[in-house]
Amino acid sequence: MALTSKLEAINTMIGVIGESPVNTISGSSLPVSVVTALNVLDEVNREVQSEGWHFNTEHVYPLTRTSANKIVLPTNTLKIDVPIDKYNDIDIVQRGNNLYDRKNHTDVFDEDLDVSITFELTFEELPQQFRNYITIRSARKFANRFLGSPEIESFTLRDEINAKATAIDSDSENADRNIFDNYDVLRVVDR
Repeated sequence: MALTSKLEAINTMIGVIGESPVNTISGSSLPVSVVTALNVLDEVNREVQSEGWHFNTEHVYPLTRTSANKIVLPTNTLKIDVPIDKYNDIDIVQRGNNLYDRKNHTDVFDEDLDVSITFELTFEELPQQFRNYITIRSARKFANRFLGSPEIESFTLRDEINAKATAIDSDSENADRNIFDNYDVLRVVDR
């Protein structure tokens, strides 16, 4: 089984509104519907990945300071946090492409940090189940914006719910989670 390409996703989206497939999604003379579909696909891709899934989140990810003791984040950072049990004297947030400590009101750090970080991956880097879910969700949103048809939206909403369930199931299988992965549960059991 081949993975869904971005071109196939766009053709699915424009097919929902009854348009013919296109052969390319690059170039400067694309139809308005294709440009709109590309924008919606990118928007939904970012939205879904912002939730933080096993495939796009890394824990104990090292971030090193610059010569000015600032921490510059990777450009595809969606979400970031530090483990409270390891760093209880800081409260970090993302400000642009830099890390900021809200607790100490500074963007200067005394040490390198190990963080939990969620990255935005390109469509082509996603697992197939998420490509499918994002394609179907994008198709529903695109059709709603382009046509405003309640019938099409209700039809694609059922497909979206099924695709999301498949994506969640796939992500859970790959994560190999157990009750001890949650700090609160571990603390209670460890008493």
